[in-house]
Amino acid sequence: MDYFLQLFLSGLTRGSIYALIALGYTMVYGIIQLINFAHGEIYMIGAFTALIVASVLGIMGFSGLSILILAGIAAVIYSSAYGYTMEKIAYRPLRNAPRLSPLISAIGMSIFLQNYVLLAQTSDFLPFPALIPEFEFIKPVSHIMSSAELVIILSSAVIMVLLTLFIKFTRMGKAMRATAQDKKMALLVGIDVDKVISMTFIIGSSLAALGGILIASHIGQINFYIGFIAGIKAFTAAVLGGIGSIPGAVLGALILGWTESFATGYVSSDYEDVFAFALLVLILIFRPAGILGKSTAQKV
Repeated sequence: MDYFLQLFLSGLTRGSIYALIALGYTMVYGIIQLINFAHGEIYMIGAFTALIVASVLGIMGFSGLSILILAGIAAVIYSSAYGYTMEKIAYRPLRNAPRLSPLISAIGMSIFLQNYVLLAQTSDFLPFPALIPEFEFIKPVSHIMSSAELVIILSSAVIMVLLTLFIKFTRMGKAMRATAQDKKMALLVGIDVDKVISMTFIIGSSLAALGGILIASHIGQINFYIGFIAGIKAFTAAVLGGIGSIPGAVLGALILGWTESFATGYVSSDYEDVFAFALLVLILIFRPAGILGKSTAQKV
C-alpha cells in the first residue's frame, strides 16, 4: 500500500507541474486559437532566472525559503516580460494572417529561445539548489512523500484556485471569457482585446515560471532543453483534457502524471512515455475534442 501511495503522490506532483504549464497553453488557445509552442521555453527561462537569482542571494547569505520566494518573484517577473514581448513581436503582427503563420512563428520562437539560452549559458546540465527545506512534520511519512512534493502539490492547488477565482470574478477575467467566446462582440462592447491577449500571455508565462522553479528545485538540475520536454508533456495534457478548457487542462495533466508514475512503478521507466501517449491516442479516438472539450462544427 505504501508503494501505491508513493506512486500516487509522485503522479500528483508531476500532474501539478504539467497543469501549471498546460494552463498557459489552454488559455492562449482559448483566446486566440494559437498553439504557443514557445511556452515550454518560458518555463525553462523561469528556471534559469531562478537559478541565477538564487545563486546571487545564496552568496549574499539569504536562507533557503527566502531565496525560494525572492527567486520565484524574479522568475515570474522576467518570464512574464518574455511572454508579453513574445506576443508583441511574434504573434500580434500575424493576428489576421492564415492560422499556419503564427504556428510557424511559435515554432521559430521556441527554437530561438532554446538556442539563445544555449549560447548565453551552457549545453550541460547545471545543478539547481534544493530551495525547499525538509519539514520536521513530514519525517514520519518521508518514505511516501518528500517536503518538495508537498510544497509543489499545495502551491499548484492554491495557484489553480486563485486563477479560477480571477477568471470567474474579476473584471479582467470576465473580459477574457468574453474575448474567448466572441472577439468581435467583445470589441463592440468596449473590451480592449489587445490588453486581454497580452494579459493572457503574462499570466500563462507566470504560471510556467512558477512550475519551472518548483520542479527545478525538486529535481536538482536544469539545462536549455527542459522546456521542450515539459512543453510537449503539458501540451499533451491540454489536448487530453480538451484544449481551451481550464478544468480540462488540470484534469488532463493529473491523468498524464498518474499514468506516467504508475507505468514507471509497475512496468518500467522505459515505457513511461509510451503509456502516456498511448492513453492520449485512446482518449482522442473516443473523445476527439478531449475529455472536457466541446466539439465544434467546421464551416465549409
